[in-house]
Amino acid sequence: MMNKTITSPKGFQAAGLFCGVKQSGKPDLAVLHSPEGATAAAMFTTNKIVSAAVTVCKEHAANAKIYAVVVNSGNANTCTGTKGLAAAKLMCAKTAQMLGLKPQQVLLASTGIIGHPLPIEKITSGIARAAKKLSQIPAGGLAFARAIMTTDTRCKQAVQSVTIRGKKITLAGTVKGAGMVGPNMATTIGIFTTDAAISKAMLRKALSIAIGQSLNRLTVDGHQSTNDTAILLASGKAGNKPIRKADGDFKKFSDALTALCTNLAKQMALDAEGATRMFTVVIGGAATQADALAAARAVANYDLVKCAIHGGDPNWGRIICAVGSCGIKLNPDKLTCSIGGITVFRNGQPVDFDPKKVSGIIRQKEHTIVVNLGIGKHGDFCYGCDLSREYITINADYHT
Repeated sequence: MMNKTITSPKGFQAAGLFCGVKQSGKPDLAVLHSPEGATAAAMFTTNKIVSAAVTVCKEHAANAKIYAVVVNSGNANTCTGTKGLAAAKLMCAKTAQMLGLKPQQVLLASTGIIGHPLPIEKITSGIARAAKKLSQIPAGGLAFARAIMTTDTRCKQAVQSVTIRGKKITLAGTVKGAGMVGPNMATTIGIFTTDAAISKAMLRKALSIAIGQSLNRLTVDGHQSTNDTAILLASGKAGNKPIRKADGDFKKFSDALTALCTNLAKQMALDAEGATRMFTVVIGGAATQADALAAARAVANYDLVKCAIHGGDPNWGRIICAVGSCGIKLNPDKLTCSIGGITVFRNGQPVDFDPKKVSGIIRQKEHTIVVNLGIGKHGDFCYGCDLSREYITINADYHT
């Protein structure tokens, strides 16, 4: 069986199980172990309100070597005060105790309901059991992926490989996130592994590039989580010459990581709360890069666009309205829009097109909307998904 989990790269073990955080009885605790240690890079939410897990993880991520990651789902440990902070530290301490580490050599993440005390006794008991189940076989990685899920309906996993100077390097990742997804310099919960030998500075740079071009371009509902955390561990077990500068070797590694994250971002879009399809918004002709991204996000976030896509409605007016209302520069007389390669609006004027054909394109699993602002040379993109009745049902019932 091919290993398509985070234990695919050399030097990693994983486990996941139910410890009692979730009332549903579904898996809610995950542990990742790098027995010989790994170089680590991490990115976090820029929300001003953050989980205690984010606070502690930021401190620990600065260490030269990281040996483990512990993640709980079902409880965000956010807005929980000093008790929440103590609980986050205890998660690291218990993991360290079980694996013979120092607490600061452990990273962590939490995800779930905000404002509820973390049931730390259940979690520490679960950590003790998970430590005994750690395995590098696919089952261990799959159990980890299942245990970090919240409203996700399926695991999001991907593996990528690249050859650098004759050495095969493997990269793998798993992410969770189906709602409250509007990342800004982080993702939801994303755990990535690689056996590449690479410096901490270059690993951080590669992660920033990859997240920026993939998961940070995804919006489900435009709402950034308090817990967004992306962690990348590099074991160095591939035996390649260590990547220490932004050269050709770095570019190969960075491109592979970006491809991995793009794969996962699309999986997230297609498993978003209530989603039935995803779309890509590509903006061109913008005055600045910032304007291009703002316009792409405006379209991808616009509820009326998302509803139209859910219904297969080629309502290009909502797309034009979105770019016109987001405060960016554009030329109304040169504004152009196409859906799935079919032009529906050109140079500020509607054009004849077959609405049934365009509707068919929109109803596909994926399609692309292209808008040219007609004022400059910059461009950018964003991923989005449709908005369905099921999204409302999930979030209306989520707390209970």
